[in-house]
Order: sequence, then structure tokens, then C-alpha cells
Amino acid sequence: MKRFQFQTPLAHARGIGSAKSGAGQWWAQRTSACALAPLTLWFIVSAVRLLSDDHEAFLIWIASPVNAVLMALMILALFRHMGLGLQVIVDDYLHDDRLRTPVKLSVQAGCQVLATIALFAILRGSIR
Repeated sequence: MKRFQFQTPLAHARGIGSAKSGAGQWWAQRTSACALAPLTLWFIVSAVRLLSDDHEAFLIWIASPVNAVLMALMILALFRHMGLGLQVIVDDYLHDDRLRTPVKLSVQAGCQVLATIALFAILRGSIR
């Protein structure tokens, strides 16, 4: 019985094909996008409601455990999604192999630092 070949004959001869690492990143990006959809809607509705209020009203709003947890989840999903997207951009458009790994590490570190700062701000506002 003949097996199906998912590579072209030329790719098979060259030995190139799937690196078998893209599916996990693809799923992570889709999962973070699905998490961001309702969280972004919640954030927009909340921000519109807070437009006419002052800073004290915002501090009261963020001190609510539900709002603090939802904001933290949105921050985590947002920076994860951003890191994955930027990694794909680096993989696709940076052709110098010597620069690719340091740039990808810098992007991931930057996303983690920004997410940590945002989470600290949420925690600081909710403890107040």
C-alpha cells in the first residue's frame, strides 16, 4: 500500500520539510486570540463607562477583585499574543541567522518585562 507524501518530490530530495515546531505556536496564538476577544470587549465597555469619571473612580474600579483578575488575564493574554506575533515576524523577515536568536530573545524578554510591569501596576492599584 502506498503512503501519502505531503512533500513535493523536490523537497523530499533536498530533505526539507516541516520542522515539526509550528503547530504548538499556531495553537498558542489562536488560544490567546480567543481569550483576548471577550477580554477586549469587557475592557472597552469598562473604559467607556469610566470616561467621565475621575482617577479615584478608576482606583475604586481596579480595586474590585473581578476587575483586577480580568485585567491581569487580559494583560497576560495580550503580551503572550504579541510575543508570538513578533516572533513570527522575526522568523519571516529577519534573514540573518546570527541576529535571529538574539532578536527573538530580546522580543520575548521585552514582552515579559512589560507584562510584569503591567501586572505590578494592577496589583498596586488593587491593594490600595
